[in-house]
Amino acid sequence: MSKAPITAKGAKRLREQLKSMKMVERPRITQAIAEARAHGDLSENAEYHAAREQQSFLEGRISAIESALADAQVIDVTTLNATGKVVFGATINLMNLDSEEEVSYQIVGEVEADIELGMISITSPIARALIGKEEGDVVEVIAPGGVQEYEILIVRYE
Repeated sequence: MSKAPITAKGAKRLREQLKSMKMVERPRITQAIAEARAHGDLSENAEYHAAREQQSFLEGRISAIESALADAQVIDVTTLNATGKVVFGATINLMNLDSEEEVSYQIVGEVEADIELGMISITSPIARALIGKEEGDVVEVIAPGGVQEYEILIVRYE
C-alpha cells in the first residue's frame, strides 16, 4: 500500500487535534455518560444515548486520524527545491481569467484538504491541472461547473 502525502503542517495539525480528542473530548464524554448513567433507567435516558452517540462518533474520528497519520508520508514543503514548479505542498496565487478574481491555494493531501482555508486536495481537478506548471503559465481546469482558465501568478513553498 502506498503512503498518502501530507504536509508537515497538516500532520502537526492532525496530531494536535488527536491529542485534544483524547485528552479533552474523550474524558468529557466519559463523564457525561457516567452522569447520565447515575440518573437511572438507561432505556429512556436521552442524555445517556446522546453521550454514547457522541462517544461513538469521537472514537470513529480518532481511529480515522490515527489511521491517516500511520499511512502518511510527511513532506516538509519548506525543504523542497522545485525551481518554481507547482508541486505537492506549493502555495499558488492564481488569476481567474474569466472573472479576473485572484485566489490562493495550497496543494495538500486529501486528509488535510479544506477549501475554506484555501487548501485543495492533490486529487482535485485544479491541483491536477496545476502540477508541473510554472509562474506565468495559463492552465485550463475542467471542473463540474465548466472549463475555467487560470494564470499562475506566484508559486511559493512555505
